[in-house]
Amino acid sequence: MAVWDNPDVGLLYEINGLAKDAPTWTDRLMEWVGEYGIAVGLVLVGIWAWWGVSRKRESRDEAVAGFAGLLWAPLAAVIALVVNIPIRGFVERPRPFLDHKSVEPLIDGKTDYSFVSDHATLTMAIAVGIFMVNRKFGLAAILLAVAEGFCRVYMGVHYPTDVVGGLALGTAVALLLAPAAMWVLTPAVRVASGRAAWLNTLVWAGPASARPAGAQAGRGSAGASGASGAERARTGGDGTDGRTARGSASRRGSGDRDLAA
Repeated sequence: MAVWDNPDVGLLYEINGLAKDAPTWTDRLMEWVGEYGIAVGLVLVGIWAWWGVSRKRESRDEAVAGFAGLLWAPLAAVIALVVNIPIRGFVERPRPFLDHKSVEPLIDGKTDYSFVSDHATLTMAIAVGIFMVNRKFGLAAILLAVAEGFCRVYMGVHYPTDVVGGLALGTAVALLLAPAAMWVLTPAVRVASGRAAWLNTLVWAGPASARPAGAQAGRGSAGASGASGAERARTGGDGTDGRTARGSASRRGSGDRDLAA
């Protein structure tokens, strides 16, 4: 009961104590999930969110904004980790297993400071970034970030308040810097996708009318050449029956529309 004089330490003992009673394979699984598995899961959620953004947005502008938002998610995570560097140096909180010998860490080599948790910071920043683009996928990502925090305490490498601080830091960076980030990223994505057809395809798998200007110009030139050929055929300049030429031109036009659709 003495540990509950400090709820942070008491909760640490309760959660880390689960590892002592669990089979070895469970601890190994939690170790992998806490170190790498959650991060892999967030990548998959981000890819899934991108797929939905690029295929289901009603306009190219919406798709561009969504793509820029998904770019902001990992950038926010990097910025949050940088912000955490001076915080850790200022607080200088040792890892819980160094001050509490009853805590059994599942992994070795964690000798840096404990507050705040880098893993919780990174995962929550990415999750909030995804949430701002798509709530459904964002909620799934936030649940993964919370699970990451639980894993870090279970592994004995962080106090619960380390995790709470990391979740708060990741959320704050992703939300507070989002307006400035989107102000820069949205026009950058719009210009870049307008110049590169492959990037435009990644941004939005929409109608052909949304393709880069160069591609549209190419189709316009082709259309003009086709019209001139049809006109020459109609006037008999090449000796072809005018009605046949018009039928061929009509079929070509129909084929172009099907391809664009």
